[in-house]
Amino acid sequence: MNQLIAIALGGSAGAVARFLVANGIYAWLGRSFPFGTLFINVSGSFLMGFLTVLLMQRFTVAVEYRAAILVGFLGAYTTFSTFALESFYLFEEGDLRKAALNIFLSVVLCLVAVWFGMLLGRTILGDGAYPWLDDLPYARMMLGIGMAFLLAALAQFMFQRLSMTAEWRLITLILLLGVLTVSLTLWLAFKLFHFQLELHEILGIFITTNLLGMLVMWLGTLFGNWLWQLNLLR
Repeated sequence: MNQLIAIALGGSAGAVARFLVANGIYAWLGRSFPFGTLFINVSGSFLMGFLTVLLMQRFTVAVEYRAAILVGFLGAYTTFSTFALESFYLFEEGDLRKAALNIFLSVVLCLVAVWFGMLLGRTILGDGAYPWLDDLPYARMMLGIGMAFLLAALAQFMFQRLSMTAEWRLITLILLLGVLTVSLTLWLAFKLFHFQLELHEILGIFITTNLLGMLVMWLGTLFGNWLWQLNLLR
């Protein structure tokens, strides 16, 4: 009975939170595309992964509290039924591109979000997130490149949405490129530390990662521009 009460309390809080967050996003971006539901499900998936690590694999928490948060709050906060209904409405309206994009983004981003939440939780707690990644020398680098691609796409989409000036667009992209280049250079330098690299070799790595970063950023902005041209906000 205590668990049922805990789930009911958590569920009521989660439903109210979903209503407020989703309506806030729709008020900002409009209802021509289900941004609100997409954000709700992706953020809820991230929290599910992160809190599962904390509440079930790390800290000793009463069953009632775990049930209130994981089953009650997050169960009511996220919504598969609304996602399915909104996708069906898009199909009915004949907008197959938006419907397909909504399904693709919802499935992929939710899976990535729950995995990233668990990864972050295990990393913060020092449990060794995924030791098998150490057997794949460049797996972590590819994950970083993928994140940079998504950030560049999101930045380009928001540039169009906010009608930002060319100066601000350039500054934002340069900052993203700088973070990506420095991160990749440091990662590779530490990875290849046992080779005792010379200064010119480190400089070569920096130039290579800079060119790679520019390519990733360019592809990301192309993807973001393609998303904008789908008229998701109109």
